[in-house]
Amino acid sequence: MHISKRTNISTGKAWLIRAIAILGALIVCAFVIFAIVKMNPIKVYISMFNGAFGTNKRIWVTVRDLMILTCIAIGLAPAFKMRFWNIGAEGQMLMGGIATAFFMINFAGKMPLPILFICMIVTSILVGAIWGLIPGFFKAQWNTNETLFTLMMNYIAIQFTSYAASKWENPPGSNSVGIINRSGATKNAGWIGNMFSSGYNKDYAWLVLITLVLAVAVYYYLTYTKQGYEIAVVGDSENTARYAGIRVKNVYMRTMAISGALCALAGFLAVTAVSHTISTDTAGGRGFTAIIVAWLAKMNPFVMILISALITFLNKGAIQIASDFGLNEYVSQIITGIILFFILGSEFFINYEVHFAKSHKE
Repeated sequence: MHISKRTNISTGKAWLIRAIAILGALIVCAFVIFAIVKMNPIKVYISMFNGAFGTNKRIWVTVRDLMILTCIAIGLAPAFKMRFWNIGAEGQMLMGGIATAFFMINFAGKMPLPILFICMIVTSILVGAIWGLIPGFFKAQWNTNETLFTLMMNYIAIQFTSYAASKWENPPGSNSVGIINRSGATKNAGWIGNMFSSGYNKDYAWLVLITLVLAVAVYYYLTYTKQGYEIAVVGDSENTARYAGIRVKNVYMRTMAISGALCALAGFLAVTAVSHTISTDTAGGRGFTAIIVAWLAKMNPFVMILISALITFLNKGAIQIASDFGLNEYVSQIITGIILFFILGSEFFINYEVHFAKSHKE
């Protein structure tokens, strides 16, 4: 047999391949579930669904998590389309979260609420842009390895976050910031749901709105603008871009500043709309999960929403089955891993064809 790259494939056929992959994953998981715990796989799948959508609050929490994951993936899209492997979304998100928490802690009650939100948003975006610009600058000037550079910057951001948490710990000695502006004269100051009304669903409604606006904006930017065209050309071939008169170094730095700013905006949303605190767990590994989302979606922000929904559903379902059936987290992670493996594997058959040659007897 031999493998050849597909020249083109219809959207319908590509999604059919993905659907077959998911179905195959569920069948394999059914055998694994029965082999390990001797349970009815259908009951396990029903439990997974209940874990994500069983109650109104669970639905909102699922929507919350998939929107944060989508927002980070959207931030990675410009860099990835340029073939700049930004592995630093985790750190960029944390830096945005630190900037947001700084204003919530130090300026709540000292300035009007709209001004406070403007300062929080602008500062988090600027900090993220600078954090993304640093590896972009080094890549442009000295052709450094962006994968290692952005990865190492994650650890610096984690230490910054630990330092901030120790400075802002509440109560003293807890080594935790706690819920910011939970009570008192500054109650809910800096909580995005408090812009017009209170309640977790209001926070999450703003989160959905902002993420959808970002998806539309980034899609338009990458598809219909001159800068988006330059990103695509640089991603295809630097030499072609230079021949066309594109300043590749400028594209590297500009695009990474945008990518860092968008990932930092996810940090702003995580602090102001989700946790209302800052810690090293604010990113929670989602910066790395978003890499899978962006890659599977082929940098299309709208497809990212679907991929994020699937991954979030798997995570919530895995937690639920561990609770309902007394399974440890490793069994649930096996199920999640099998499904993701099949989904990633389906991309091979979308991009390549396998041909079986007939044998000839002499």
